[in-house]
Amino acid sequence: MDVFVYGTLTEPDRVREVLDSFAFVGAATLDGLRVVEGRYPTLAPPVDEGVAGDDADTVDAPGTGRTVDLAAGVDAAVGGRLLRTDEVAALDAYERVDDGLYTRVSVPLFAPDGERRGDAAVYVGDPERLDAPATWPGDGPFAVRVDRAVGEREIVVREQPQG
Repeated sequence: MDVFVYGTLTEPDRVREVLDSFAFVGAATLDGLRVVEGRYPTLAPPVDEGVAGDDADTVDAPGTGRTVDLAAGVDAAVGGRLLRTDEVAALDAYERVDDGLYTRVSVPLFAPDGERRGDAAVYVGDPERLDAPATWPGDGPFAVRVDRAVGEREIVVREQPQG
């Protein structure tokens, strides 16, 4: 399984503590969401609705060298890495998916030439539980709101050219 990682799991030493078998495929960008810092980094839609401290006109897109103009309706982007592993249960345990701290969603994955080559998993943390200034729209449990929002937006992972 390919997993887009954007926080502590971009560090090989940390990944070795969690997984027995993995490979970093290369640099990647997640388009359509943005990083929000809390106790641990998480992801959020480009513009949150009515969240205190979340009313900036622009935000930095970490790892991409880009500033995103939220007022212009441009989607956010997050720089990270593409991790390949079959140890999904270990990643879910690390991200505390069963406890609801993070949820795992699947988004389209594109090669550097623009060809779709499957899906990538992305872990999204509950901003409320992580003390992060963000929210996911809608009603219901956190994982349901994330699934719904991801399905309604154009959120994709793009592998970056190597070398």
